[in-house]
Parts: sequence; structure tokens; C-alpha cells
Amino acid sequence: MVVRVLSCGTFDHLHPGHRSFLEQAAALGDELVVVVARDENVRRLKGRPPAQGEEERRARVESLRVAARVLLGHEGPDFLRIVAEVQPQVIALGYDQKPPARLREAFPKIQVVVLDPYYPEKYKSSLFRAAASAPGSDA
Repeated sequence: MVVRVLSCGTFDHLHPGHRSFLEQAAALGDELVVVVARDENVRRLKGRPPAQGEEERRARVESLRVAARVLLGHEGPDFLRIVAEVQPQVIALGYDQKPPARLREAFPKIQVVVLDPYYPEKYKSSLFRAAASAPGSDA
């Protein structure tokens, strides 16, 4: 049986922390499927738009060549829909991610793993966002 791993995120300002997250996730199974958050969902959840559009973020994650598939998530609040479609055996979460409500009750056989941070004081999207909006930046 192929062990499919699912990981999700915004992947704004793609950086070495994201690469580490994806490599750790890929090591948990045979096939990594990455879901990139839709622009609408980022706005709704984080209260701001992402710096890069969803297609650009998806393409950047795909260019890392860590995942077997890189998909855009669905618009709207039903985060469990993509889990049902991908049918993973493992869900890999970043150290700062929380599992969607009802995940464990809806999918009790899926293993949920929280991955280790990779120099979070240096590689965190919010730090890149702050630097990009600082006076004198080219953003």
C-alpha cells in the first residue's frame, strides 16, 4: 500500500522553512500531496490577502519538486472536503498549524503529525512580509 501524506498551507513568501516542512512531510510516506490555500480562504482566515496569488504560490511549491502533486484547495470553509478527496493515511502539519475542527472525528484512522520548525526566528512568512512592507523595501 502506498502511504499518502497530505500537507496544506498558504506558502506565501516561499522560504527554506517551507522547504523543510515539505521535506519532513514527504519523509512520512511514499507520496506527498500538497494543498495550497486559495486566496479567498487566506483573506478569510488571516484577515489579509496573500502577497502572491494562489497560482503563483502553487507553481512555486511545485517547482521545489518535493511533492507528487500540488493542488489548489477548495474555496470556502469546508477544509475536510479535500481530505476526503485525497484520502491520505497521514496529515502533516506545520509546528504553527492547528488541525481543522472535526478532523479527528471525521477521519479517525488518519495519523496527524506535527512537524518540527526550521529556524522559525529566521524563516517565517510573517517576517518576510514585515520586511517587504518596511520603508525603503522594493515591495
